[in-house]
Amino acid sequence: MSMVLLFGAAMAMADACGKDVRQAALNRCAATAYARADGALNRQWTGTYAAMKRRGAGGGAFGHAAALLASQRAWIAYRDAQCRVEGGRYAGGSAQGMTVAFCKANLTTVRAAQLKELIWQD
Repeated sequence: MSMVLLFGAAMAMADACGKDVRQAALNRCAATAYARADGALNRQWTGTYAAMKRRGAGGGAFGHAAALLASQRAWIAYRDAQCRVEGGRYAGGSAQGMTVAFCKANLTTVRAAQLKELIWQD
């Protein structure tokens, strides 16, 4: 996915936080951003996975749905590990949770866009 999309997702989340820069408010904002991104991802997953199952129902040997499921599982492991690393910069500090949540929100937003792109017309 392009860096432009990733940057755009990050900027949208920063704008959503408003002007309150107290850590507790930033933590809430990050948690809300991640929850919204996760909800959008789950909705997109449902549609994309259904499309892959339909595509595979035609008897094709590729296994679209199985490949997508394996990809999603690997992506979740990547997202969680990557965000743990990014949050590690503030290990034990008040910004650690916020950093992890914003990281997950950013990567999740990008993944939802990737899943949407996988629904192509036959």
